[in-house]
Amino acid sequence: MDLLSMLHAFFTKFSELINTTLVYSTALIFGALGGIYSERSGVVNIGIEGLMVSGAFASAVGAYYAEEANMGIWSPWIGLLCALLFALIFALIHAVATISFKANQVISGVVINFLAAGVTLYLVKVLFNGAGQTETLNDVFSKWEIPLLSKIPYIGYALFTAYPTTYIALILVFVTWYVLFKTPFGLRLRAVGEHPSAADTVGVKVKRVRYIAVLISGLFGGLGGATITLTTTSAFSHNTISGQGFIAMAAMIFGKWHPFGALGAAVFFGMAQALNNFMRLFDFSKDIPQEFLYMLPYVLTILVLAGAVGRAKAPSALGEPYDPGKR
Repeated sequence: MDLLSMLHAFFTKFSELINTTLVYSTALIFGALGGIYSERSGVVNIGIEGLMVSGAFASAVGAYYAEEANMGIWSPWIGLLCALLFALIFALIHAVATISFKANQVISGVVINFLAAGVTLYLVKVLFNGAGQTETLNDVFSKWEIPLLSKIPYIGYALFTAYPTTYIALILVFVTWYVLFKTPFGLRLRAVGEHPSAADTVGVKVKRVRYIAVLISGLFGGLGGATITLTTTSAFSHNTISGQGFIAMAAMIFGKWHPFGALGAAVFFGMAQALNNFMRLFDFSKDIPQEFLYMLPYVLTILVLAGAVGRAKAPSALGEPYDPGKR
């Protein structure tokens, strides 16, 4: 094999790795952005995992019944809408518990995770005659090619041939940055996460802002779960999410609660998952136990969090219920 052939093979494989990285990163981006909204307002949201589970379930069910109604290419979009609405219910439960009733935010998030896992598995068995997963979807998202840009050698396939949810996620990174740092609402949201008493004294409705932030996190979590169902698995089962919500939280922390930082961290973790598939293409991977390859994303998550502790500064009022009487 001559040098040009070797370079062509290398860049082809590398572009495939980048493309697969974006596929795995998308759900993490949504989950991390949802966590940023909630935690920037001062509400810990351990329940991102549960929100993603609920979104994955609702998208599968919604898209399935849309297919049954012969809605064709609109089926995954209907599934996406169902994911938003269903995840919003769980986010509302978390908001009521932590903001109105001042429940421990970590415990409430853990409850959301267990509740979402239990409710969705029960509903799957009810709706699909006792089966352990939903029916496999026929109409899911396909990759979109951006005209002209997708024709660029290697780079075109790597960056400009992606699922619509990936484009939405990248756009929402910029939207989130603009909302948080360039709008009055973003200023209020960050203020109630840093010093709610001071924000209250200047007329900011602390509880209202926190409610909105937690509900937004529910929408993002639902999008994250739906992305996995409608692009990767084409069905929902109890292990569809498999800890992706916790990895998204790690991306949020590693990214220092900033949209662009979370994007970079999500891509990092997404590449760790993509490497699992990429390494199988090489002969030497046969000597590596498959369990080690599957462990890679989670091991990296632990290592990154261990290194991030003490360096990433969380919002000052994170985890503290607001009591106006203690101002």
